[in-house]
Amino acid sequence: MSIDRPILPEAAAGLAQLDARSREIFRRIVDSYLSTGEPLGSRNISRLLSVSLSPASVRNVMADLETLGLIYAPHTSAGRLPTELGLRFFVDAMLEIGDLNVEDRHAIERQVRALSASRSVEDVLTDASALLSGLSRGAGVVVATKQDPAIKHIEFVPLEPTRALVVLVGEDGGVENRIVQLPKGLPPSALVEASNFLNARMRGRTLGEARAAVEEAVGAAKGELDAITADVVAAGLADWAGVSAGEPRQLIVRGQANLLEDLKALEDLDRVRLLLDDLESKKDVIDLLGRAETADGVRIFIGSENKLFSLSGSSMIAAPFRDGDQKIVGVLGVIGPTRLNYARIVPMVDYTAKVVGSLLRQG
Repeated sequence: MSIDRPILPEAAAGLAQLDARSREIFRRIVDSYLSTGEPLGSRNISRLLSVSLSPASVRNVMADLETLGLIYAPHTSAGRLPTELGLRFFVDAMLEIGDLNVEDRHAIERQVRALSASRSVEDVLTDASALLSGLSRGAGVVVATKQDPAIKHIEFVPLEPTRALVVLVGEDGGVENRIVQLPKGLPPSALVEASNFLNARMRGRTLGEARAAVEEAVGAAKGELDAITADVVAAGLADWAGVSAGEPRQLIVRGQANLLEDLKALEDLDRVRLLLDDLESKKDVIDLLGRAETADGVRIFIGSENKLFSLSGSSMIAAPFRDGDQKIVGVLGVIGPTRLNYARIVPMVDYTAKVVGSLLRQG
C-alpha cells in the first residue's frame, strides 16, 4: 500500500526540532484527540509516558510544541489539542499504518462482491460508498466517469396527447428516462414505428455511437419514415443529446447521517451542518476527489488546507481505482471530522479501491 503524503516544509522543520520526548508527548496528545476529541492535560500525560516526567516538565515541552504551531489550548488552563498543521505533521511524518488483517480483507471482499453481483457499474460504486460509510462511521464518497453502456432497448411510452416517456435500457441493466414533446394529433402507431426504427439501429451500440448512426439513417430513410414519425425520432435524439455533454463524472455520497453521531458540543453541530452543505456542492467535491486521481496511492486532505473544508474543518481519505486497461476511472473515499481514525481508515480505503477495481476489470 502506498500513501501520498509529502512532508510540508513546516512539518519537516518541526520534525527536525523534536526530540524523542517531545515526539512522545505530541503523539499522546494526538492519539487522545483522535480517540475522544478531548484535550489532554500535562498531569494525565505525565502518567502515560514511558519515562518518568513531572507535569511541570511536560508543560515546558507542550509550550515548545505550541510555539511550533503543532498544538493549542482550546480554553484557558485546559489541556492541549493538535492544530490542523499538527495533524498534517502527524499524518505525514509519524502516522504508522499497517495492512488490514485477513478478516477485514475478507469482509470487504464479501460485502462488495455480494452486494454487487449481477449489478450495474453504478450499483457497484454505490455499494462501495455505502460499505465505506458503514465501516468508517463517516460519509462514503465515490466519483467516477459516467458510463456509456451499450443500448439493449428503447421505447416510447405515451403519457399525454403531446408528451411521451422515452425509456432507454442499457446492456448493464441500467435504465434512464426522458420526457419528450410530441406533435399534436400523433397517432399511436407513430410511437411504435419510432421505437422499432431506433431499436433496429441502436441496439448493441453506445449512445454516442448510436446517435450518429441514427441521424444518418433518418436522413437516408425519408421514404421509409413518414414526416411525423421522423419528427418523433428526432425529438427523442435531441432530448438524449445532452447526456454525455454535461459533467463527465458522477458523485455518489452515502452515510451523511453518520456525521451527526458522536457530537461533543454545539460547535460540532455547526461544523457538521457546514460539512453537509459542502457535500451538497457536488462540483467542489468532484474537483477535490479529482485531485486524488493523480496521487501515488491514498491521498489525505485535512481541514482548511483545501477550500472545500475550510469552514467545516473536515478531513477526507481517498484512493483511485482502475479499469481493465489500468486506466484510473474514479476515486473513492471517506469524509468525516478531522479526528478520523487515519491508521484504520487509510488501509480500508486503499483495499476497497483495489477490490472495486478488480470487479470492474472482471466486468
